[in-house]
Amino acid sequence: MSDVQRIPYGAWPSPITADRAAAASVGLSETRAFGDATTWLERRPQERGRSVVVRSGPGAEPVDVTPPGVSVRTRVHEYGGGSYAVAGATTYFANLEDQRLYRQEVGGAPTAITPEPATPRGLRYADMNVSPDGRWIVSVHERHQGEGMPVNELVVIAADGSAMSTLASGRDFYAFPRWSPDGARVAFIAWDFPRMPWDGTELLVVDVASDGSTGPSRAVAGGEHESIFQPAWGPDGSLTFVSDRTDWWNLYREGADGEQTNLTPMSAEFAVPMWLFGYSSYDFLSDGRIVCAYRDRGVHHLALLDPTTRELLDLDLPYANIEPALSVSGQRLAFIAGGPTTPTQVVSLDFSTRAVEVLRENDVVDFDPEYLSVPEPIEFPTTDGQTAFAHYYPPTNPVAVAPDGERPPLLVQIHGGPTSEVDPELDLAVQFFTSRGFAFADVNYRGSTGYGRAFRESLYGRWGVVDVDDAVAVAEHLVERGLADRDRLLITGGSAGGWTALCALTFRDVFATGSSYFGVSDLESFAETTHKFESKYLDLLVGPWPETAHLWAQRSPVRHAELLSSPLLILQGDEDEVVPPAQAEVIVQALKSRGLPYAYLLFEGEQHGFRKMESISRGLSAELAFYGTILGFEPADRLPPLAIENLPPGGA
Repeated sequence: MSDVQRIPYGAWPSPITADRAAAASVGLSETRAFGDATTWLERRPQERGRSVVVRSGPGAEPVDVTPPGVSVRTRVHEYGGGSYAVAGATTYFANLEDQRLYRQEVGGAPTAITPEPATPRGLRYADMNVSPDGRWIVSVHERHQGEGMPVNELVVIAADGSAMSTLASGRDFYAFPRWSPDGARVAFIAWDFPRMPWDGTELLVVDVASDGSTGPSRAVAGGEHESIFQPAWGPDGSLTFVSDRTDWWNLYREGADGEQTNLTPMSAEFAVPMWLFGYSSYDFLSDGRIVCAYRDRGVHHLALLDPTTRELLDLDLPYANIEPALSVSGQRLAFIAGGPTTPTQVVSLDFSTRAVEVLRENDVVDFDPEYLSVPEPIEFPTTDGQTAFAHYYPPTNPVAVAPDGERPPLLVQIHGGPTSEVDPELDLAVQFFTSRGFAFADVNYRGSTGYGRAFRESLYGRWGVVDVDDAVAVAEHLVERGLADRDRLLITGGSAGGWTALCALTFRDVFATGSSYFGVSDLESFAETTHKFESKYLDLLVGPWPETAHLWAQRSPVRHAELLSSPLLILQGDEDEVVPPAQAEVIVQALKSRGLPYAYLLFEGEQHGFRKMESISRGLSAELAFYGTILGFEPADRLPPLAIENLPPGGA
């Protein structure tokens, strides 16, 4: 301990630099197991956020499938997901550049199999599924035709690109088209405005002839108040799906007589909100058993389910975080997992031999692991006699302690969605702050997923109120425990989390300062300019328009700029179609007119969620520099200059 120095919180030296944290933000998703090989999608910040299909076999080094310069990413719903499909040696993928669907054989060059749109990126494809005989691809199709809302439908595409026909149309949204094992039917879900997919969807099955033409369809389950997730066909041809008809997302199976049986009657979640396409929270082993991931009050489980006896056996694996990206080939499972001190990994688990192989790992812990802060799951009281949840990360550094009597600044992070969920995964963006002497609280406020439908819906009609209540409550809870300095409370968030941060800084007098990453600031203009997928979401979160226009105005931070009294950092992508730059610019103008210290960074070529290494790194550096200036500490790092407007002489 002789090398330990007494240094004020926030100024601790750390090897977890902004560049290192940004480089570690490689996104691993969309596993596909086939034969003895596995593919996954890899988003690389060092390559300006390019996404690549990567393949690995047993004992082999991963190799890129898609060629240099190509980024595999669909922009259906703008958030994307379900960007590629694999059938043996053939990969089908959506190309970010033109949004066309491409076919690529191993060792060959990609060939477009869908037409070039008249409008750039006007024809988009997602959630592809290849028929058992390899002749057809069923896909979500989104047509952008100039003015007006895009049109969403399901299409059947010949694998060689020679034909395309419509499978289903007339609904506002579609997802999860999945072929039956005999190739004679396709199951899918559909829903309409103003519902989101976690509110209410319908599960349908349509007959498909050998020439790709469709027959009659039948409704299986779902409705306005029942959310259906991930229909899938078992090896025996039975249909399985997830439903929240009990207020919890449980697994169901339809029998030959049409009877639907709950296979997992538990107060636990076997699904996640469908913000992205391509999620898979369960899959079938060749013997009919089901491997499934579920969440029980924030705790992740990977389990094996016998659908006949309904016995559910948790697997003993060293992972605290299991992504909904399960894929099975025979008796082998490919999945993505990690934990508080375990980097995210692509893993292959063979149930016949019990062999476990890590195919890819975000190799980020190349420094002393004593710098890593291990989160504590906490429950805390909030308004209306309710409870909310968070992961609390204490400031952690093996070579620094604070002066006696000093309490740390607390950074409260609000996730987006707002139905998302924060997990105790290793995130170097969090460790960037905790290793410098910040306490950190990652909040699962009311409206988050993982705690049942009632908790998820408790935000409806009260967005901008209960989420802010919970952000304030967790800060006060940690202050009362002696774990944070009441005068140095900070709040940050992106997208919906940015909205909550702006609301907290406008309508409450708790946080000293904060930052908003592409956050909503004005509800009416947001609803007028955002993408189709979320264009009616505010009717649920706040109230129907125009009947509750007064609430929309009452809760919009920019409409009450006279209440804003805290310095603010604003970060925004210039190509954001979800929360356009105008949402940032109006709050910047309000800060300017109020004479409040602020900094505004507009990132070229970034959309909703930063993907480039330089953008992620610059954002973290800017946050640290801004907080240091406002709170009056000097970071140990040599940070890029940050222009803070309206800063009084001598600092904040």
